[in-house]
Amino acid sequence: MMRTRPLKVALLGCGVVGSEVARIMTTHADDLAARIGAPVELAGVAVRRPSRVREGIDPALVTTDATALVKRGDIDVVVEVIGGIEPARTLITTAFEYGASVVSANKALLAQDGAALHAVAEEHGEDLYYEAAVAGAIPLIRPLRESLAGDKVNRVLGIVNGTTNFILDKMDSSGAGYQEALDEATALGYAEADPTADVEAFDAAAKAAILAGIAFHTRVRLDDVYREGMTEVTAADFASAREMGCTIKLLAICERAADGGSVTARVHPAMIPLSHPLASVRGAYNAVFVESDAAGQLMFYGPGAGGAPTASAVLGDLVAVCRNRLSGATGPGESAYAALPVSPMGDVVTRYHISLDVADKPGVLAQVATVFAEHGVSIDTVRQQGKDGEASLVVVTHRASDASLTGTVDALRKLDTVRGVASIMRVEGE
Repeated sequence: MMRTRPLKVALLGCGVVGSEVARIMTTHADDLAARIGAPVELAGVAVRRPSRVREGIDPALVTTDATALVKRGDIDVVVEVIGGIEPARTLITTAFEYGASVVSANKALLAQDGAALHAVAEEHGEDLYYEAAVAGAIPLIRPLRESLAGDKVNRVLGIVNGTTNFILDKMDSSGAGYQEALDEATALGYAEADPTADVEAFDAAAKAAILAGIAFHTRVRLDDVYREGMTEVTAADFASAREMGCTIKLLAICERAADGGSVTARVHPAMIPLSHPLASVRGAYNAVFVESDAAGQLMFYGPGAGGAPTASAVLGDLVAVCRNRLSGATGPGESAYAALPVSPMGDVVTRYHISLDVADKPGVLAQVATVFAEHGVSIDTVRQQGKDGEASLVVVTHRASDASLTGTVDALRKLDTVRGVASIMRVEGE
């Protein structure tokens, strides 16, 4: 039998995502009630600019006092889609203290203070759900937290930012330069007026921290994630990638060490073979490749941003939290029992593609090969081209640690015959 008294929802933020959440709650009200076992009622909407017309939302529900809204005491679930650290952090903890569970899409806050928020939620017996914080509409957090809870996840490799994937895909498919591709992404609405969070990989790094923490049952903060943006990727890099049968993607990579004693989390551009499933992810789409002991290889794919796709994830969490509310239970909280150390980037082992500008004269290749050998970095392939006293030398290594590769490059720069290091690109997915 369906409960007639509605569950009350407070919505913090009514921008692109928040307005879609409100719209779906209204247009799908009967279906949501049937799935939950009780009606859900939008009890208030906190915004910064109350004068804006918000189609489909009763103006009487709109307030600028978010604190008073979450302190009402009759709110069952707070949906936070305002983003940022403050006032979101204070509002979420206040919601827990006043008896409400929380659904959030706030990747930055969860990457920085997820452990503290989970602790407050547990203290007050409330839920904290955040499917929409990573990869938009793609169901990913819940499969990692629940569906794979009995498995051992070893690696999470993914494209988790649609803006950067659109830019890199455009550079690859059309030969456009970085700025040209960024300008098109901005014109189409894929990139913000200030794209720094996307192109410098802050957004992807926050998502990597969340994924690594869940996958490895270990607290991983944003500061633990190595971050490298994609603004230095050039058309020449794509040409080199094509010669290797690869393309270039900005990847979030979370790995368990081979001995199981530590984990790493990093975000950076990388060459990836065209045969890898992630290589075919086009435009502004996201995809995440998960490798585990029992399930093997899994791939999650779909739209990673946008109002309606992100709202879909928010509503999925809202249904789950409301069901928990009715049954008097809570869903899974933080799982950090493994407490594995997070290794620095210097310990990460991968392949590298290095392009050098060198003098076109005998003995250069031998000098360069000697430097690689002295630093314990094994060379897989070498390609050299020269003309009019100048040459390029492209070296692809076998797997080497980041620290050993850094030492190698520093030594190469000291050679008189090396004019400069044109690019260094990691090679992943093999």
